[in-house]
Amino acid sequence: MLQSKFISFIKSEKRLSQYTVTSYNSDLNQFFLFLNNFDGISTEKEITFKIIRLWISFLVESGLSSRSVNRKISTIKSYFKFLEISEEIILNPTLKIISPKISKKLPVIVEKVNLDLLLDKENFENSFIGKRDKLIIEVFYLTGIRLSELIGIRIKDFNFESLTLKIFGKRNKERLVPLSFNIVNDIQKFIITYNLNSLLFTNENQEKLYPKKVYRIVNYYIGKVSSVNKKSPHVLRHSFATHMLNNGADINAIKEILGHSNLSATQIYTHNSVEKLKSVYNQAHPRA
Repeated sequence: MLQSKFISFIKSEKRLSQYTVTSYNSDLNQFFLFLNNFDGISTEKEITFKIIRLWISFLVESGLSSRSVNRKISTIKSYFKFLEISEEIILNPTLKIISPKISKKLPVIVEKVNLDLLLDKENFENSFIGKRDKLIIEVFYLTGIRLSELIGIRIKDFNFESLTLKIFGKRNKERLVPLSFNIVNDIQKFIITYNLNSLLFTNENQEKLYPKKVYRIVNYYIGKVSSVNKKSPHVLRHSFATHMLNNGADINAIKEILGHSNLSATQIYTHNSVEKLKSVYNQAHPRA
């Protein structure tokens, strides 16, 4: 088999991460182990579309999620594409392979009443740490920005007159996020009180926060008011978008604020809104 040649290619030529290379290698090992069930297969030229279909059926029947199955299919497709380009095979047996559909899970959110309870009550210490942590929760929930975007916020990225924040998102794509007067007021007070001059969110030595630290902060405070399974910064992003939609915001405006490249990524939040409407209908309608 030509597995080692492929692994060398994606490592040196494609420069994929070590994690991805390891995953590809593991997937291929599992695939070739499955081929032991068939007699007479000694080269990739003898692997057929039918055999690959049987392997996919085996994966599905073993209880793997659609996402895991699709990842393994992607590995096999990349492998045979490489062999085709390298002229190691003539016919690519994966060309007609169709990946299973991945069922989309509804985003986990924290209910508005719980976030109001967290931010309106005395849940934060009256100190640098306490005020910073509250501001982290507020900025996440009021802007819907990502974790990587939050820890990179610089003071010069704010326009306090126009109430906007410049965000550098994925692939360094720039967008403006609107801010409320109240959050701008809190941010300005925080900057002045602690004499910040570069990044907005730091430790007490004004050093940049690590993502894991911010994750732990969010996890801790959401846990004070909610029992949702996930308590991550992304849950606050989901909550922002869902609550905005529930209050009548235009989905295209939310798309721009979130920094989505296409509307389909934003439309997942409409399902939460529809589910809430169904729940209200079933509880309130006399004949529901």
